[in-house]
Formats: sequence, C-alpha cells, structure tokens
Amino acid sequence: MNIKFKRPKFTTEFKQGAVKLVTEQGYTRQAAADSLGISLSAITRWVKAERGSQARPGTKQESLNLSERNELDMLRKENAKLLMDKEILKKAAVFFAKESE
Repeated sequence: MNIKFKRPKFTTEFKQGAVKLVTEQGYTRQAAADSLGISLSAITRWVKAERGSQARPGTKQESLNLSERNELDMLRKENAKLLMDKEILKKAAVFFAKESE
C-alpha cells in the first residue's frame, strides 16, 4: 500500500511567529514544535531560514528569510501565469490575423 503524506501549508506569519518563539522567547525548538503541534524538522527549517537571512551579504550563508521566500514563490507563480497569458495572446493574434485575410 502506497500512502502519500501531504505536507501541511503554513502561512508566512505562522512560520515567523514560530521562529520568534525560539529566537526571542527562549523556547527550545522541541518545546515550540510541541506547543504549536508541528514537527521539529519544520520549525528547525524555519529557524535556519530566518537565521540564514541574517548572514552578511556576499557570504555563502546569505539566503532569503521566510517572507522573502514567500514573496519569491508568489512572484514565480505570477510570472509563469503571465508567460502563459502572453503565449495565448500571441496565438490569438496569429489566428485573427489569418482570419482577417
């Protein structure tokens, strides 16, 4: 039997709040994960992502924080949709140009 586990989606605000429990309020990652009902690996990834964003620019540790990652994902989806719309419009223009001849 092959059962697929679907990872739950959390908002950026939720992730940032979870990270603040660890970074600002002194919770251990395990205690924060238990209190929020999430996995230890999830909160560990979020803390690393947030801490990685605080690295000095130009270093190998430079990365996006959670809100920047969320914005990048949103912009990539929007870009893909706009490219698809552009292709549809190009095909429509060719179709109507041929039809008007």
